[in-house]
Amino acid sequence: MKTTHPVTRAAFGIAALIAIAVSANWLVSLTPLGNRGKDFTENKIHTLSEGTRAILGELDTKVVIRYYASRNTDYMPEEMKLHMRRVDDLLKEYASLSNGKLRIENLDPEPDTDAEDSANLDGMSGQRIDDQNLYFGLAVACLDRTSVIPFLDPRGETMLEYQLSKAIADVSAAKKPVVGIMSALELAGGPAMMPGQPPAQGWVLYQQLKQSYEIKDLGMTPESIDPNEIKVLLLFHPANITPEAEYAVDQYLLGGGTVIACLDSFSVAAQMTGGGNPMMGMGGAPTTSTLPTLLSAWGVSYESGSVLADPTYATPLGGGNRSIAVLSLPQSAMPDKDSVITKDLASITLFLPGAFTKTGGAGVAANTLVKSSFSAGFVDSMEASQLKPEIETSLRPSGTAYDLVTHLSGTFKTAFPNGKPGAETPEEAPTENKEGEPAAEDTKKEDDSKPKSLKQGTAPGNVFLIADIDAFYDRFAYNPQLLQMGMADPANGNIPLFFNLLDQATGSKHLIGSRSRAAIRRPFTLIQEMEADFDKSIGKQMEELKKKEQEAQTKLNELQAQRSSGNELYLSPEQEEEVRKFRAQRVEYARTIRDLQKDLRRQKDKLSGKITLLNVAAMPVLVILFGLGLYVKRRSATRAR
Repeated sequence: MKTTHPVTRAAFGIAALIAIAVSANWLVSLTPLGNRGKDFTENKIHTLSEGTRAILGELDTKVVIRYYASRNTDYMPEEMKLHMRRVDDLLKEYASLSNGKLRIENLDPEPDTDAEDSANLDGMSGQRIDDQNLYFGLAVACLDRTSVIPFLDPRGETMLEYQLSKAIADVSAAKKPVVGIMSALELAGGPAMMPGQPPAQGWVLYQQLKQSYEIKDLGMTPESIDPNEIKVLLLFHPANITPEAEYAVDQYLLGGGTVIACLDSFSVAAQMTGGGNPMMGMGGAPTTSTLPTLLSAWGVSYESGSVLADPTYATPLGGGNRSIAVLSLPQSAMPDKDSVITKDLASITLFLPGAFTKTGGAGVAANTLVKSSFSAGFVDSMEASQLKPEIETSLRPSGTAYDLVTHLSGTFKTAFPNGKPGAETPEEAPTENKEGEPAAEDTKKEDDSKPKSLKQGTAPGNVFLIADIDAFYDRFAYNPQLLQMGMADPANGNIPLFFNLLDQATGSKHLIGSRSRAAIRRPFTLIQEMEADFDKSIGKQMEELKKKEQEAQTKLNELQAQRSSGNELYLSPEQEEEVRKFRAQRVEYARTIRDLQKDLRRQKDKLSGKITLLNVAAMPVLVILFGLGLYVKRRSATRAR
């Protein structure tokens, strides 16, 4: 019988081992277990948030993500290729956590293919790069509803998880979210102000709300508000709100509802739309709105008797004038840099706003979204509305930065511990009949049938507070020229702020308060610091060199002027010495700069070499040390026996 050579057997064994390892790795990668791992990064950038996990866990209907990506092309930029791999991994993680309810369809829309037709039907227009139409987007579909992310911009990497989770939550919802509105204004329009005039048009904001949500006008005196029906309650300038109406809002919030309250200390829009003429001093709708009982229970106070002015964020009005009571607030006034509500806003403009101050004691979390500077203070409302320049001299800053947009979240306590205002309290003793006996049983049953007042939230609630309503009025929020042509083009970030806030509030409860995720791409800060120090040191020397050059050029210009006037041009020995000195300095500076540049490159190369060595050698060294330790331990055990 022929004997196989030991070397041949070893070769076959190694080949079989490699084949088994590769096959096992491939098979495991096809299972959900193969797409899971341990995230050791600083900000858990490879771990989905709890909100996303909850949304995926609650899916009860199949959701399909059509993932359009042009992979078979040489024109795709390298940055987008890297981002595409990150999106691939993210979608695999989504699918693995969905318990089979989420399916990913990978499509490459090449010309004249079914995938291209599908992309066109989903509204994917593609991006033109080097005369090539490249696709990189998503369409999230469930039943007859589809939400599209037309282009996955690498610069929007930190917002991708939120956008994708929101799209899944939106398409899997049974119907449009219902937004309840309580307002002292006729947002939907109303009758003509005077006979013979056309009816008053509704706010553009209201028309846009109707396109995306189911609107329910509750009036200013609702008996009750059901949180299971009303997804979000919008209090838009609730002027002269009654205690009974505040109680209805209170009970809605304690049932786990979400409230968006837009208040104002002096609303020009209220006068313009309420039948008055603010320029002539005629009264219209109330210009001030607040929530006197609710705000104090929420741990917030609101200044509604005067207007907040802030010289730091004053708005130019043309003609060299400005108003410190019309605030143009840039990104620096939005302290929460990870908030999905304010993250992409360049600026917002508030007109004669009030201001919120946190007083605490409500037991809920408060997150400031937009705030004033420490130079802010309060001025007279009427003088501010007339844009009088005297308010700048009368301003007395308090040294406090006030909240202009804020978010309260948590389990709220009631603002009405004694129950509904004007109603019999539950703690009141039962009535007695003439003989001193308790009332009849049927009366007791009737009392028990009445809804009981909630004293504390049965579910977490959310409140968003905005200190201005004029910011969303047509002539202040939209481009007036385009608005006359029927195009609602935002003039600032006010409308995007409102809809960003409303989108988060009306979406899944797991998305409220969610934050943008950390970026995968992280700058090498040590290298940047080295380059910054280099630029700083070289910059000083370059300034000195430039100064010397200017001085020499001035002297040469003087000599040139002498020549042009007909005088003989001679350089004195002192001048020749000065020219030689300048040339020597220039050469010395150039040599110094080159030496510093070479030193910087050497430091960077040395650091890069160390990092490469650690990346390549660290793991093998750890494995070797572990093996040696295991060998020594076993050898010691063998000797002991």
